[in-house]
Amino acid sequence: MKVAISSDHGGNNLRKEIVNLMNEIGIEYQDFGPHTDDSVDYPDYATPVADRVASGEFDRGILICGTGIGMSISANKVKGIRCALVHDVFSAKATRGHNDSNILAMGERVIGPGLAREIAQTWLTEEFEGGRHEKRIQKITDLEK
Repeated sequence: MKVAISSDHGGNNLRKEIVNLMNEIGIEYQDFGPHTDDSVDYPDYATPVADRVASGEFDRGILICGTGIGMSISANKVKGIRCALVHDVFSAKATRGHNDSNILAMGERVIGPGLAREIAQTWLTEEFEGGRHEKRIQKITDLEK
């Protein structure tokens, strides 16, 4: 699995924490920054990750901002992206198993690093269940214009 990860200035610390987690569990990734604490605009960092996941260059993506909301809205504008905003472990498991989400969004101002690591590890290791969920995912795909 190859993961693209990015944040805005509000998610820098949590992004670094998740990068450390991916190093620990041996997941290949590319960090798209930002590599500054200066204020940046989240669409400028969500879009490159979403584009690369949608193109197949990366299998999954992780986006982090202050709340995760701006990143998830931005990423979901890209055709082929199913970005889930997650702040609990159950939802991390469900969004992979049932929704086949390909990008995870989290908010640094909403959850702490311990929970974020647990969410990310669950999301990164959970597989899509397929079956009855496949037709639902297809219905979502059919909504894309």
